[in-house]
Amino acid sequence: MKTKFYLILFISTVILLANNSNSPLEIIKKTENQFRSVDNYQVNMLISIAVPAFRMPKKKYQVFFKQPDKVKIKSKGFGLLPKTGMFTSPKENFNNLTNIRFADGYDKNSDQIKLVGDLIVDSLALEMPNDYARLTFKPTVDVIIDKKNWVITRVMTKIDTLKIMEINNTYDFVSGSYYMPVKSTVEYFVKDARLTKWIKKDIGAIMGNQKNMNIEDDMVRGIISVEYSKYKINKGIEDSIFNE
Repeated sequence: MKTKFYLILFISTVILLANNSNSPLEIIKKTENQFRSVDNYQVNMLISIAVPAFRMPKKKYQVFFKQPDKVKIKSKGFGLLPKTGMFTSPKENFNNLTNIRFADGYDKNSDQIKLVGDLIVDSLALEMPNDYARLTFKPTVDVIIDKKNWVITRVMTKIDTLKIMEINNTYDFVSGSYYMPVKSTVEYFVKDARLTKWIKKDIGAIMGNQKNMNIEDDMVRGIISVEYSKYKINKGIEDSIFNE
């Protein structure tokens, strides 16, 4: 009788551990570990923007990164980096979401994992006209994860079924064994007036021309493209670089 009891207990424990290993929290942990596997790197970035009625030349950056969160940007003129998630950890990005779960119809045998979460509106730093607007503004975020390499390949933000922003990251092996982004695109599909000012400010800051943005339409739809090249990975970066 005791043997049968212990056998049932053992099987139950194995099932529980298996379920936990495939939970959203465990998946986030695996993407976090992959992100932390590279201690430091230097990379050149070429950024271009295509927004209707607005054009700017491509902008070059030289970026230095060192774990856990040191980032140094060198460019001609002022400019911020687009929010591709490359320089923030998956855990930090997922902290902007609540109620993280598997997408409906998720196939566990697929090479990709799709998680869905409810976006914390305060993380966008949006100015809401009143409490009702804040309560009714409920974006969700779909996150696609490459299950073989544990990297995030796509992030899509939606309101109901309306897509408002999508980030796509393409990866490849760099220096033989490091699986790093080689291209990112950030595409906006904005038809909500509450987001228009935020995205105009975001695009203007990236290109270093925030005060002179002249996008007349209240709807912003455009693409930010980022190309990464000339990686130098785990070669060591002096802390003094981040203090310049």
